[in-house]
This record gives sequence, C-alpha cells and structure tokens, in this order.
Amino acid sequence: MSIDKSDLPYRPNVGAMLFNARGEVLMARRTDMPGAGGPVTEGVWQCPQGGIDDGETPRQAVMRELMEEIGTDHATIIGEYPQWISYDLPDHLIGKALGGQFRGQTQKWFALRFAGHDGDIRLDTHLPAEFDMWQWVPACDMSRLNVGFKRSVYDQIMQEFSRFAKPAGA
Repeated sequence: MSIDKSDLPYRPNVGAMLFNARGEVLMARRTDMPGAGGPVTEGVWQCPQGGIDDGETPRQAVMRELMEEIGTDHATIIGEYPQWISYDLPDHLIGKALGGQFRGQTQKWFALRFAGHDGDIRLDTHLPAEFDMWQWVPACDMSRLNVGFKRSVYDQIMQEFSRFAKPAGA
C-alpha cells in the first residue's frame, strides 16, 4: 500500500545557520546516512535543525536544538529568515522518515553568531548522537558538501544569510 503524500502534513521545524567569528558556517555530518564514520569527504552534511515542541516558540526551539545536537547554546540570534520554507521528502522516504507521519518539513531558519569556543561543541551530549563529525565551512564552500535533497533549501537560506558570512564586526 503506497502513501499519498498529499494526505500528510508538514512537520514544524527550525534550522540554525551558526556562524563563527570568522563568518564560517557550522556543518555537521549525519550518523544515519551513507558515508557516516568515513572520511570527511563522505556523508550527508547539514546545519543543526529539529522539530518544534508543543508550546515552544521557534526561537526557543532553535536554542534547544543547538544544545541537543551540538552540546552548546553559546550563540546569539542575529537574523531570521522572513518566511517559513517547506520541502517535501523524496518519494522513497515517504512513510519512513520523520516517523512516517509527515510529507516533509516547514522550517523557520535563524542565523546565529557562535559565542563559545570550539571545545564547547560536543556531539555526544544527546544520545543517540545525530552527528558524528562537524566542521566550520566558509559559506562560499558550502556547495561542495553533500547536503542531500535539501540543496535548494540551503541555497535559498544562504541568499538571505550571506551578509553574516564575514568576520564579526566587519
């Protein structure tokens, strides 16, 4: 029996494009995708993101997601994408990903400036860990990473947030 994705809702979600003081973006490699555990050139990479809990605002959710996924919330919100961005899962993931309950996600994206030290970033504070590796990436190099089917989402967000991809105070 196939699932008609038009019968499924979008999952409310937040995304965090975290910029360091040099204007680079934190990208982390997913543990549940092919290439995890391999060389840095492999795997599927993404910015921290996650669902919005009942009664939680998107701003609260993005800070919670940072803490859960990268072990720190030493960051300040410096920008917000003006609209919600929705995407559909690829057909082969309908009924499997996101608990099988959603056709995709509708996301509120935030730009944040990291105020901590690299040692504050820990991928093992929430188990199971969502990521096995992270790196700071110059915004102009983000396109070299495999972000899977979310490429258009990242391209859209970076158009708005590119102004943050410079050293802090510049």
